[in-house]
Order: sequence, then C-alpha cells, then structure tokens
Amino acid sequence: MPEKKVMIEADHVTIRFNLANQKVDNLKEYLIKLIRKELMFQEFLAVKDVSFRVMEGEAWALIGPNGSGKSTMLKAISGILNPYRGRVTVNGTVAPLIELGAGFDPECTARENIMLNGCVLGHSEKFMKEHFDEIVDFAGIEQFLDSPLKNFSSGMKARLGFSVATMVKPDVLIVDEILSVGDYKFKQKCMKRMEDLLSSGTTLLYVSHNIDEVRRLCDHAIWLDKGAARMQGEVNEVCDAYMADMQK
Repeated sequence: MPEKKVMIEADHVTIRFNLANQKVDNLKEYLIKLIRKELMFQEFLAVKDVSFRVMEGEAWALIGPNGSGKSTMLKAISGILNPYRGRVTVNGTVAPLIELGAGFDPECTARENIMLNGCVLGHSEKFMKEHFDEIVDFAGIEQFLDSPLKNFSSGMKARLGFSVATMVKPDVLIVDEILSVGDYKFKQKCMKRMEDLLSSGTTLLYVSHNIDEVRRLCDHAIWLDKGAARMQGEVNEVCDAYMADMQK
C-alpha cells in the first residue's frame, strides 16, 4: 500500500490576541488614545504551543470546553489567522465550514449566494451552474431560492453552507459546530455525507460538543484546555478521559 501523506501539521502553534484594558466607546476616542499612545492592551494566548499531525483520510475531533481554543485553531488551519509562533502546513484543497454565513451576502438571494460562495471556494461559474440543482436539492431550500439570505434562519444558512462546501470531494473538510443549529433530519443527512467523504479519502477536522457524534465520525481526537493540548490520540481514549474530567 502507498504510504499516506501528511495533510495537516501544526508545529508548536501559539496564537495571541491583544485585549483592551479599557473601554473605548467610539472611533474618535479610540483614535485620540491611539495617537497619544494611551491605549493599553493585555496579551491573551488563545492557543498555546499546540502540535499535532493529521494523515490523509484521518478524521480528527477537537474537543474541550468553550474558550479552549478549538475554533481559533481551526481558523489558523484554514488560513484565516496567522500563528504568533509556530507554523501550520496544509496540503490539498480545503472546504472550511467555520462560521455561520461566512462567504455569504445577507442582502443577496439564496440563488445569488450559491454562485457567490462557489466562487469563494474557487469554483467556476460554469461548474456552479452544473451543480446548482444538486446543491439546492441537498439543502432543501427550493421554495426560498429568491429570498434574501438575511431572512433565513440559522439552520437554513447552515444547510446552504454545508451543501455548497461538500458538493465536491475536498481534500480537507473542516466543520466547526455549525451543524448544531440544524434539525435532526438534516443533521443525520450531513453526518451521512461526511461519512461518505471519509470513505472516499477526505480528511476531516471536526469540532462538536456532542461526544457521541465525535465517536461516530472520528478516529482521533485532541483535547484542548485553556489553549493547551491536554491529550491527543485514539478518539475513544481521549473522549473517555475528557468526559471523566468533565464529570468531576
């Protein structure tokens, strides 16, 4: 068998944010304080020296309580954030589903947003037209195609985003909690599609607080706690340790 290649490598990644130490109510006040060098910031490390390696076809879950750095880590892998220290290497095409409505224009219709989001993901207009009916059918939004996206519920936006991102097989699929807003039937439909993508070789990074879903989809997990990697390895071992800790 050919050796599997490394799809994602996080090498001692640290991500830093600057938090303002004082409240600034308007832009004028901000600019005045900035010019006078009166703005004070506190360093906050959202991710602290995290390393892991994901091989081709593996499915990794990032688990941990709210504020542990899971979404921040995914944003670095997606290229949205640059690490303060360390590096992230990603091989192949990436389909990120990180923030609800990302890549969409709320003022445009669902029909227009399908084309727009496809372009954001690097697809041609011709390609999007060829797959348009498939996307609409999977999302189940036929009767709302000409409604502006700002009138959509969060669940409908999630349907549309997932349908566009997974209409073709990406090398790496990144899913961050957006399916939690969907109804049960659609969530099961998405789970089945992700399982199909995994069986055909797609690599998955998945964030969810639903540990049962994590165990069903993933073979590896990394447990983040206050930005640091507390444990990583086989999914059931990591999930068992995490749940035991949460129940203390």
